[in-house]
Amino acid sequence: MRDAIRCLFAVVALLLSGCTHLFFQPSKTIFSDPSAAGIKYEVIKFRSGDGTELTGMFFPPAGAPRGTIVHFHGNAQNMTAHYPYSAWLAGEGFNIFIFDYRGYGASGGRATLDGLVMDGKAALEQALKLPGADAGKVIVFGQSLGGVIAVAAVAESGFKPAAMVLEGTFYSYRQMASAVLRRHWLTWPIYWLPWMAVSGSHSPSDYIGKLDCPKLFIHSLQDGMVPFAQGRKLFDAAPEPKEFWTVPDGHIEAFGAHRQTYAPKLLQFLEKALKE
Repeated sequence: MRDAIRCLFAVVALLLSGCTHLFFQPSKTIFSDPSAAGIKYEVIKFRSGDGTELTGMFFPPAGAPRGTIVHFHGNAQNMTAHYPYSAWLAGEGFNIFIFDYRGYGASGGRATLDGLVMDGKAALEQALKLPGADAGKVIVFGQSLGGVIAVAAVAESGFKPAAMVLEGTFYSYRQMASAVLRRHWLTWPIYWLPWMAVSGSHSPSDYIGKLDCPKLFIHSLQDGMVPFAQGRKLFDAAPEPKEFWTVPDGHIEAFGAHRQTYAPKLLQFLEKALKE
């Protein structure tokens, strides 16, 4: 038994010693093609700050855009699985730009924390080159890990979005890793390990208090991936103006399984934010 415990500690320490293994789950698989459903889009190639080639999808509106939404997707799969959460907004008059971080989908490179934040900054710059994009009408939409990357990219670049929408996002890498360890009785005794093994760099905890644009936080009461308490802590640390919405179940499903309920509310939030 003692040898088993030692082995468990060694394995967990190995996993936590590199943020990539714990937080990033990239895939090169094409999960769906929007054109198969009759959805118009364009593939956009651009480069990150270090030259890594990135790939994004642009969903244009029928007419002049009301604003431009940059979608930072979650940690698993790639944008071909996540675009349905935002592409519907093109039908509401918005430019929609979703992109894959390095190591994901058709983007080059290997996923690293520093690299993903760099990619987020590049995506914000690329969004301003979209047809009809207005620098004063850019909305940042981040889901789960994407929200974490979005907060860091916005804060570190000095980018000024018209609003930010963060769904299922956590407050701190270390606290999130600790919460994962507390889920199982075998790893509960070492829930403190992330404070030693996980990098605290680029965490929302360092930046959320500096973002003064209108912010919308969305989190499920029954989120099985990111604890509700993490989303609430992120909200509490943010300055006004801000709103917090609770979703009954699921992880990042406000505009998936629960779109009928939350889509009209989001459109109202965006309309108000773009007028401010």
